[in-house]
Amino acid sequence: MKVRRSVRPLRWVAVREVRADVPLLVCLALLVALLTAVAAAGPGLLDRLAGRALASRLEQEQQVEPGVLFSARFEPADSADADAWASDLAEDLLPVTEVIANAAPDALNGGLVHDSTRVELPLLRTVAGAGEVGLGLVYASDAPGRGAYVEGRPPARSGKRVEIAVSTRTRDALKLRLGQELPLSPGALDKVQATAIVVGFFAADDTDAKSGDADSTGSKGAEGKGGDAKSAGVAGGDRLWHEMPLLAGPSRFPPRSAAGLDWEARALVAPGTVTALQAQAGAVLTVTWGMRLDLDARTAARFAGERGQGELQRLLVRYPDDARSVFCGDIADFGGMFCEIGPHPASTLQHSTHLPDALTDFGRQWRQGRVVISFALASLLVVGLLAAAVTALLAVRRSLDAHRLKRARGASATGLALARALHTAPAVLLGLAAGIAAARSLPGPSPAYRQALLVAGLVWLLLPALTWHSLRDRSVRTGDGTGPFAAGRRLTAEAVVLLLAAAGVVALRTRGTAAEAGPDPLLAAVPALLGLATVAVLVRCYPLPVRILARFAARRRGVVALIALSRAAKEAPARALALLVLVVTLAGAVFGGFVAGTLAEGRREAAGWQVGADASYLGAHRSPAVAERLAQVRGVRETVSVRQLRVDPTSATSGSRYGIASMVGIDGAGLRAAAPHSPAARALDAAGLTGPQSGTDIRVLATGARAGDRFTITLHGRKMSLRVVGPLPDDVLQDPALGPLRGTTPSRERLLLADNRALTAIGASDFEGSSLLLYGPHLDVQTLRSLVPRAGHDTAVGELRIRSEEQADATADGMISVLRAAHTTCTALAVLLALLALVLELLLSAEARGRTTAYLRTLGLGGRATTGLHLLQLLPMVVAAVAGGTALGLTLPALLGPALDLREFTGGPAAPTPHPDLLLTAALGAGLGTLVVVAVGVETWIGRRRGLGAVLRLGRNGD
Repeated sequence: MKVRRSVRPLRWVAVREVRADVPLLVCLALLVALLTAVAAAGPGLLDRLAGRALASRLEQEQQVEPGVLFSARFEPADSADADAWASDLAEDLLPVTEVIANAAPDALNGGLVHDSTRVELPLLRTVAGAGEVGLGLVYASDAPGRGAYVEGRPPARSGKRVEIAVSTRTRDALKLRLGQELPLSPGALDKVQATAIVVGFFAADDTDAKSGDADSTGSKGAEGKGGDAKSAGVAGGDRLWHEMPLLAGPSRFPPRSAAGLDWEARALVAPGTVTALQAQAGAVLTVTWGMRLDLDARTAARFAGERGQGELQRLLVRYPDDARSVFCGDIADFGGMFCEIGPHPASTLQHSTHLPDALTDFGRQWRQGRVVISFALASLLVVGLLAAAVTALLAVRRSLDAHRLKRARGASATGLALARALHTAPAVLLGLAAGIAAARSLPGPSPAYRQALLVAGLVWLLLPALTWHSLRDRSVRTGDGTGPFAAGRRLTAEAVVLLLAAAGVVALRTRGTAAEAGPDPLLAAVPALLGLATVAVLVRCYPLPVRILARFAARRRGVVALIALSRAAKEAPARALALLVLVVTLAGAVFGGFVAGTLAEGRREAAGWQVGADASYLGAHRSPAVAERLAQVRGVRETVSVRQLRVDPTSATSGSRYGIASMVGIDGAGLRAAAPHSPAARALDAAGLTGPQSGTDIRVLATGARAGDRFTITLHGRKMSLRVVGPLPDDVLQDPALGPLRGTTPSRERLLLADNRALTAIGASDFEGSSLLLYGPHLDVQTLRSLVPRAGHDTAVGELRIRSEEQADATADGMISVLRAAHTTCTALAVLLALLALVLELLLSAEARGRTTAYLRTLGLGGRATTGLHLLQLLPMVVAAVAGGTALGLTLPALLGPALDLREFTGGPAAPTPHPDLLLTAALGAGLGTLVVVAVGVETWIGRRRGLGAVLRLGRNGD
């Protein structure tokens, strides 16, 4: 009976110990699962994010035009007596389309698809109800289908008459009606006499879902492969109108224009109309094939890395040669018609693509984006490991008395630590399996098992290591006190931490980040080292003002503030772990918000620099007629001409060279009226260069020159004299009015600024670049685009940039979205782990605070005073954490230096202006304060329900 009575209590003790460890084991398993999932999926996550960013960048780059363009010139059919109407151009183009599509590299996994095939005839003259019209006829395989027509039908493929279809906006502007006959007379296309019949009106808005009906537009067979149908459905919508805006609506000529026309418009025709009019005019036409690079997620991730980008560039460079070789053999293009498109003699294929340059820019930017994401992942892992350390400390603290009793009975510290390791091994293994399973469930490459095992091993060893440290012989002898050399060891540890943090920052700034796949160990270590260094400084610094406040509190009545502040200053070293968790979390969150805000604002600022005004037209000196029409578009209030000339001045007195320079001429008075805050306009006005011109000298403001210096330049054998009236202010170099030209011309260190009125003796063809700045708060973007399409392959008409479009592209940049999403996710997880660690830290110190409160309660301390005591005791740590974490997060971009160059994302004349996310910083600080207040309230409530005998234990150390 006695034996049975003794065994039952032992069983209850074992069950009680197991129940007591259940929360620890569950918390440990969850931490291991989360951290191993992050560590295992981290490299693959970076690849997937890079793939998303690359796919988004390719899509954005191909909004203007397909990524790869092929073109070939072709003549009328060889047979002179052949019926031109019997020729089916769509059928003739189909074999060439298949050749181009089949030559796409297999490594792209079907990602390079046929987008469109188009032939555009030169302008013909006709007369409509609204006046004289210059009408261009277009055959497009991606034209809208029958469902997009609001009246009538598409032009028929069969038949021997010219049938055209126009948009509803063209119908309304030109006053056309269904069935109306339009006489076609020679214009840019000579020797043509025909009558066009209007057979349909289509809607040029929201036709994506209704397009792609090949038969309705006479494009049978033009969709060469299965992937082409997919692209045609998209291309038949807004893309066609963006690339050929005159199909969506006509453009009006200014009164009394040299062309003698009132309107310019485009109309869709069947392919038979193209060959019939070509035969009648005997003209050589050009057909254009568009190939669009549309990579799936897995393929994009494969090509997003350093090696993948190089491989993709090689594929894109080799692809046009392969297509050209299959089409017509290795025939050099000397302008001859040595190839064939059906019965038409044709030239060999020409190509153009901007995708290799876009890939180069993407790779340079993604290297910086990888730094931001890797830093966020590293911060998350550091916070997770710290949370695991706090969990282990709490477990050690709760079992310390029992373990010390076992040590007194002869157990070794190593044996107890090993027993603790075996006790937690199942939970760690369960968490490791769950983390790896979560990582494997994600699409992409296989998880990084080695890193997952490393992280799980670290978390598993924390509890045994801390158990051994608390039970080793020295710790048992000294108890809770400090050893004789504790102060010296602390100073040594702090010095080592500061040196390691400085060395890590210097190494990262010197070598940058690792380019190979996988995490960068140095980049992963820097957040922890900088957090440790910040905490070492905070623990040394923040007790000083707290002690000063305690001295002031001692002069006043009441002991709450004195005791709380005194204990806060005394226990500062014990709060180092909680401080480290909060500092690393806040620093990572503030750093991410800082980078995201800076990139968002920097992209908008860079868009303003690239445009220079509300809109700008580059190449105005080559197309003065287009520039004149742009200036008369509705909404344009002011126009300013900016021109740039490459000069090599020599001193008029010594003959020494000034150096190759850019001489920029600006309409100073117009710029001052349109943009009063323009530095260039202010500089010209202050120097008197906008006033009446006197003498033959060209008066300029110059960099690196003094007022009164004279220089000589030579143009076509004619010498011109320059007189410097003053140095060029530094802020002029950042003036957005100079941005369009400086961004598209060679960069030079020296700049001369003059008023345009002083440059009248210089011919327009001598300028290497020019831009027309358009100012107006409400520009008619649709009309502007009808004059100058956004498609970039036709550079003969110049380039039109519109601020609203550039800013919209900057806002929609997929790389910025990827960075925001990755950082937001990491920050959210880090904040949750930090909250867990903070709660556990409060539990660690709750016993000591409870004893202090119990003592004061025996002396008559009330409930409100107890709450104030707890709050004041924790408040200095919270304030120090917020200040240190925020300061570290804001200084991280400067500390990283060349390893994080945000200008790669934004462009512009200089690094983007820092824009910290003040709202995020304030929200994090307020959330931390709220958490502490809630924790204090809960602890006070629990303390009121707890009896004094449960807290006061006479005879314990420190009581």
